[in-house]
Amino acid sequence: MLRSLMTPRWLLLHALFIVATIATGFLAVWQWDRAHEAGGSFQNLGYALQWPLFGAFTIFLWIKMIRMDFAQQRGEAEPASSVESEEEEDTATAPSEGPERRRSRPLVPPPAPPVDPDEDPELAEYNRYLAGLDQSDQRTS
Repeated sequence: MLRSLMTPRWLLLHALFIVATIATGFLAVWQWDRAHEAGGSFQNLGYALQWPLFGAFTIFLWIKMIRMDFAQQRGEAEPASSVESEEEEDTATAPSEGPERRRSRPLVPPPAPPVDPDEDPELAEYNRYLAGLDQSDQRTS
């Protein structure tokens, strides 16, 4: 598995992440020095504190990409959250449809129930307006 991290693509990515992390360190030091000069401000101080966070995010992203690559090589899909992992458990018991994942809800939500004009006359009028727009749009296309 470690050999896959030595491909030309990954070597370029390693170099990019290393350069980005070092650059954020230099930018943090530069902003720190600017904050302590005569023309420095709190904005420079804020940037000096913000650049290390960007560097930490770069390292986090680097590790995440390596883990995703390993998971892809093993043929697994890394769950993005616990909600998705629960959905996968539910769909695991259902018959599989191949490589595509089965959706637990429709792509288009069902239409809302009609509004009685006596209940909410403004909403009923707005719904009539939208229905008229939809009809005129269907006629032009």
